[in-house]
Amino acid sequence: MDTLIFATNNQNKVEEVRSLLANLFNIITLKEAGIDIDIPEPHDSLEANATEKSKTIFSMTNKNCFSEDTGLEVEALNGEPGVHSARYAGECRIFNDNIEKLLNNLNVENNKTARFRTVISLLLDGREYFFEGICSGKIISEKKGKNGFGYDSIFIPDGSDKTFAEMDMEEKNKFSHRKKAMQKLIKFLKP
Repeated sequence: MDTLIFATNNQNKVEEVRSLLANLFNIITLKEAGIDIDIPEPHDSLEANATEKSKTIFSMTNKNCFSEDTGLEVEALNGEPGVHSARYAGECRIFNDNIEKLLNNLNVENNKTARFRTVISLLLDGREYFFEGICSGKIISEKKGKNGFGYDSIFIPDGSDKTFAEMDMEEKNKFSHRKKAMQKLIKFLKP
């Protein structure tokens, strides 16, 4: 089984990705690879931030790796918070604050259309490949559900009447932007 380093410190993302890859690949985290760094995300696009993370880890380890960057893009807010989703309310990355800021900014808007977009950067034998996944839906005005992370409690994907935070992992994976991107990655990697 091939090993890939997943260039993230976010355990929620690791669990989601491992649930998708099942027994196809051995996914190891930065911590499991003996790497203790927080890679900055200084760029203005998901693609550039994903590249920053995967290239940093590849240059440190010379091992095949992948990273992802995900943003919530709200139509009425011209795509905000987008690439700044994790730090929307400040560098502390407190998601309750991020949600509160988003709902305040969206308060006077009728259009609640939004989408999650994930971009994966895979560095395989020194070459970079990109994979994208999108999940369209809408923002609701108050939090619902206890599962998930980030903006999951205020996002309802198209085709459902539940927020991501009201779903278990199996149900979320039916809609997930991350799953859609990962499926493209898996298809690419499968012999």
